[in-house]
Amino acid sequence: MRFTILKELFAGFVRTRGLGRHFRRLAMLDSLSGTTVSREVPPSLAQTLAAAAKSDPDALLKQLDSHPDGLSAAQASRIRERVGLNLVEQEKPLPWWLHLWHCYKTPFDLLLTLLAAISYVTEDMKATVVIGTMVVLSVAIRFWQERKSNIAADKLKAMVSNTATVIRRDISEDAAEDAGRYFEVRLHVKPARREELPIADLVPGDVVLLSAGDMIPGDCRILSAKDLFVSQAAMTGESLPVEKFALLRDAGATNPLELDNIVFMGTNVVSGSATALVVSTGGSTYFGALAQRVTATDRAPTQFQSGVNKVAWLLIRFMFVMSPLVLFINGFTKGDWTEAFLFAMSIAVGLTPEMLPMIVTSTLAKGAVVLSRQKVIVKRLDAIQNFGAMDVLCTDKTGTLTQDKIFLSRHTDVWGEDSDDVLEAAYLNSYYQTGLKNLLDVAVLEHTEVHKELNPAANFRKVDEIPFDFQRRRMSVVVAEHEEHHLLICKGAVEEILEVCQRVRHGELDEPLTPELLARVRAVTADLNEDGLRVVAVASKELPPTQESYSVADEADLTLVGYVAFLDPPKESTEPALQALAAHGVRIKVLTGDNELVTAKICREVGLEAEIVLRGSDLECMDDAELAKMVETHDIFAKLTPAHKERIVRLLKANGHVVGFMGDGINDAPALRTADIGISVDTAVDIAKEAADIILLEKSLMVLEEGVIEGRKTFANMLKYIKMTASSNFGNVFSVLIGSAFIPFLPMLPMHLLVQNLLYDFSQVAIPFDNVDEELVKDPQRWNPGDIGRFMLFFGPVSSVFDITTYLVMWFVFGANSPEHQTLFQSGWFIEGLMTQTLVVHMIRTRKIPFIQSRPGTPLLIATCLIMAIGIFIPMGPFAHYFKLQALPWTYFPILTAILVGYMILTQAMKRHYTRRFGWQ
Repeated sequence: MRFTILKELFAGFVRTRGLGRHFRRLAMLDSLSGTTVSREVPPSLAQTLAAAAKSDPDALLKQLDSHPDGLSAAQASRIRERVGLNLVEQEKPLPWWLHLWHCYKTPFDLLLTLLAAISYVTEDMKATVVIGTMVVLSVAIRFWQERKSNIAADKLKAMVSNTATVIRRDISEDAAEDAGRYFEVRLHVKPARREELPIADLVPGDVVLLSAGDMIPGDCRILSAKDLFVSQAAMTGESLPVEKFALLRDAGATNPLELDNIVFMGTNVVSGSATALVVSTGGSTYFGALAQRVTATDRAPTQFQSGVNKVAWLLIRFMFVMSPLVLFINGFTKGDWTEAFLFAMSIAVGLTPEMLPMIVTSTLAKGAVVLSRQKVIVKRLDAIQNFGAMDVLCTDKTGTLTQDKIFLSRHTDVWGEDSDDVLEAAYLNSYYQTGLKNLLDVAVLEHTEVHKELNPAANFRKVDEIPFDFQRRRMSVVVAEHEEHHLLICKGAVEEILEVCQRVRHGELDEPLTPELLARVRAVTADLNEDGLRVVAVASKELPPTQESYSVADEADLTLVGYVAFLDPPKESTEPALQALAAHGVRIKVLTGDNELVTAKICREVGLEAEIVLRGSDLECMDDAELAKMVETHDIFAKLTPAHKERIVRLLKANGHVVGFMGDGINDAPALRTADIGISVDTAVDIAKEAADIILLEKSLMVLEEGVIEGRKTFANMLKYIKMTASSNFGNVFSVLIGSAFIPFLPMLPMHLLVQNLLYDFSQVAIPFDNVDEELVKDPQRWNPGDIGRFMLFFGPVSSVFDITTYLVMWFVFGANSPEHQTLFQSGWFIEGLMTQTLVVHMIRTRKIPFIQSRPGTPLLIATCLIMAIGIFIPMGPFAHYFKLQALPWTYFPILTAILVGYMILTQAMKRHYTRRFGWQ
């Protein structure tokens, strides 16, 4: 009696107080606080997954302190405190101030800041304001454009919010078990419940329910499964889903992705259902390990960044040579070292293309705006020029070139000839089977024209079905047609269907399946497999309408009627997009994790040569030197791991190529990050979008051609500015050196140089909107500092010839040959120098005859006319004295016109000579 009272008191205490957890601690049964925390972490991810795959489910549940009904909310909370949220490490966005610093720390911007500081110290406030404004505008435009694109990419990722169905058991269930074990008390507990939780809240030990369309929330061991098919394309590149089971079929598998009772975070359920135990979460998952590799790797400088830096240092070195030379010549010849220093600083500013950062940034920003209208997010502005310089595009296959959807490709008779009868039989089989239909059934049922032809509701009645199982690898339905007879239609794997066939359908007749016919059948299916098709066999037999129930035993003595074959086909835009890229000098290479047969089939369909396909296993046998040669001669690579893809991209870059990579899976992320330009799509996994420079928001790949053209236009316009500025500035400095050596006063004051330079630079603001000749977008373009230096030395002295002519005119014709008349001399050279600088834009912007064979953009033409008018107005107008200039006699302008015409004619002649000798970039 006393024991019964104690039992009742204990039961009430547990029910009312909910103190089962404290009781378990007193009984020394709370393993979570001890063994779980101290449990040793397995030495590697592969070993962890292999151990989970081979473990008995009950033992694995015990190891993770879990239960077939899952964890309680309190248990999950304690584990979450220990292991953290179920989040994969991604590349963290830079804080705004660090992003601003990255936009600023270019060689030109740092140099201009130094020159602005020197101008400030020397109290040259005009130069300080002008140079400072250039720096601020350049940095602000780049920062704003990149920030806007990154925000758009973040919004794209935020649109996807995933949850998982988790089994949660009541905490009192633990107490009930302990009460029954130690006190023989039966407590009523609430049944385990299903909860929809954010994937980030899951922990190891959680039991989850999976169904079609679900994202796998972590690396999980399958506890039970029914017709479970999982797409691992994001991991492996395999286009077809793989079957997953509760039992491990291949205990010797060494690749974790081949463990058929393990599903991986980042993949998704295509069809079927399962109960699974979460083994690893967050950074401990296979997905997380790949993501950590991507985010831990610093980006190497792209071809664009390296090219800009080389050009910058070329001009900076030139400035460091010329400025001291000007300083010493003027200091020794004029005796005023302070004035000589200020003049040398003006020369340094004049030699520095201070508008280059702003021109580059605004040109890239214009390209980003153009591409945004094509529904493309440009995350990094530099990527636009890399787009144009790209001469090799490596692309993943699944989901990038293909639709990532299974379609029925062929329906043939036994001999490989197209047959509607086979399609009708397969349709009835898929139509009448119950339960979840897999992707192959869905592909068959999409042929709605068969439904109209057969009209199953009117002409057929389902009698029975024999469900699919993974031992038989086939399923059957039995239908009655007008109650005259029963027809058993069986569909499944080829070899398993052949096991139950005795005959083959040949036209209207059935023939015995002899060894000779069996060999012909296997040859036909082998040909279909070699075309990259997944083949399913269809067989049937007629039965008397005497029974309504059928079993596996009835799947015998069948007649093979034909095959249905499936494929993930290419996107409609793939072939024209690849052809357009090839026409613009971009070589296409396919890098995929899918098998070589499917890859070769898809490549042939989109017009790529696929005679030789290199596999990942082939690459393993090659060192970098050997593989570097192979990547030049081979274009199709299959069965690749993420490391293989990244290695191929790296070696192509080392061979001197500007490499783009297009992909959408986690297995593509390392290569996306290594490439000069990473391209992904809006449906890609987050880590791929993080690694990419450009994200396509539409399925059409034709936007790739638009990106290449826009990138080449951008590069051409940037190169125009650099060539024009470098050659023109060199010519000016050369003229100054000659003038300083022979003229008893400064040929131009520092203020004149700065104003002239400022006006010229503002005329170049319209360069991003200039037209580009078709020849310049036909082939990939890249930076060539040597060509820029040669161009500068070739064309710079041309302007000096006419500067010296102007010196002579001002000295001998207008008598400006003494310090008392230096203002007249300086005014004459100011106008002529500005006119030649501004006009040379139109001479050098094209290899053709300007204004006739190649017309400039309207904004550039307007800017040129406006700046030339302002240049004439300054010495001729009321503010001439402010600039220490004076009005010129009207007889000066006919002579100026002759000088400018002569300059344009000579420049055109030199241009033709230069093009014949060195080519034109």
